[in-house]
Amino acid sequence: MADLAVRPMTSDDADRVLAIYQAGLDGGDASFETTAPTWTAFDEAKLPDHRLVAVDADGTVIGWVAVAPTSSRAVYAGVVEHSVYVDAAAQGRGVARLLLEALIDSTEAAGIWTIQSGVFPENAASLALHQRVGFRVIGIRERIARHHGRWRDVVLLERRSSAVT
Repeated sequence: MADLAVRPMTSDDADRVLAIYQAGLDGGDASFETTAPTWTAFDEAKLPDHRLVAVDADGTVIGWVAVAPTSSRAVYAGVVEHSVYVDAAAQGRGVARLLLEALIDSTEAAGIWTIQSGVFPENAASLALHQRVGFRVIGIRERIARHHGRWRDVVLLERRSSAVT
């Protein structure tokens, strides 16, 4: 991981971020979404202070993580839902873990107390990674929505900060 760095995401990263996102969606076990949004829609949906990219030694974006608010209600201001995606060619190098650890630092510094995510149960690598960085399984939302014509379950995960009280 010495050849990897994490930095804030900028609009200059849009093409790589959206290409990595689309490739993840094309794999079929990353999200109910099937098409990456436009950069404008992505930019509007994600909190600007908690968007990070991982870059390799030559500066190429190889992964990203970002959060969106879970609710507009003030009482949930400290609760976000995250997404993390890594270029297929960079998987297995610790990129997602590096991104999640940086996201945890970023959100805790901002007073965010809960990061949540929904992961398909078939995505065993993602589930294991999340548990390694402190997420716990809350439960399984059975047959929550259709994806490519079939009902899918989602494992609901959350990480509660011990630093934000």
